[in-house]
Amino acid sequence: MLGHMQTRIAGPYDMARQQEYFGGWIRPAGDPHSIVMAFPVEGWAHSAAVVLRQRGGLVEGAVDGPPQAWDQALAALSLDEDGSGFPAVGERDPVMGRLQAAHDYLRPVLFHSPYEAACAFVIAHRMRIEQGRAIRARIARAHGEAFGVAGTTVHAFPAPQVLRRLTELPGVDAEKVVRLHGIADAALDGRLDRARLRAMPLAEAYADVKRLRGIGDFFATAIVLRGAGRADAVPDEPLTRAGVRRLYGLDHDPGPAEMARIAAPWAPYRMWCSVLVHATQRRERTSSSVPAAAHPPAD
Repeated sequence: MLGHMQTRIAGPYDMARQQEYFGGWIRPAGDPHSIVMAFPVEGWAHSAAVVLRQRGGLVEGAVDGPPQAWDQALAALSLDEDGSGFPAVGERDPVMGRLQAAHDYLRPVLFHSPYEAACAFVIAHRMRIEQGRAIRARIARAHGEAFGVAGTTVHAFPAPQVLRRLTELPGVDAEKVVRLHGIADAALDGRLDRARLRAMPLAEAYADVKRLRGIGDFFATAIVLRGAGRADAVPDEPLTRAGVRRLYGLDHDPGPAEMARIAAPWAPYRMWCSVLVHATQRRERTSSSVPAAAHPPAD
């Protein structure tokens, strides 16, 4: 591992609360307050394992791999963004203020890269979420780089040049393999770099990602928002619209113009606010069918 890494968190943040909602992070043996990520580092020459923990207003940890892996891990937690202005959104919009307080200023958790996001969505298409995750984990164990971290072995998803060479993947049909090869080619060409997709106008980013085989509107939106991360974009999807309808007392699902008007006070954190709406709506749906003490962690 590299030496001690440290970054000051700009704005309110609670890593334990993030884990409670999003879940799925690996914990090092004997260190329940840390999380471990393993992933191919953009540029694709190396993979890395990163350990992170929160200590007050700092996120600390270490990297086994190139130093830029630290920044990529921070981006996956939305910790590369300045969140110091996030509480002001709740002051402008009391509905959002209540959601911020209820969820401890929850931020989006992203994929390690747009490349991994695209692979995940293609693999899991027409499957249960758990099935897709299990297949990705098997692919990582079989073909990704392994790291030993505090007594725990973690595996990165294979880098695109490795994925490109694979002709068969258990549980993945032939057409999906072809689509994964196209994603690997795009990543190697730089088309799926996080910085590139963040810098492009949103509509152009969606259109560019849709050039990939098998990627339509829904997946393109997910790859750009959950892969690259766009703090000020509003996803156009049913659960968010239903949440806005309920939370803002509407008698109809809002259309694009009404969503834009309601979300205007959320800027420049409209994606973060959409995650709060999504989290609240999922909790509402769960509480209507599951006793409070038995709430499962949200995906």
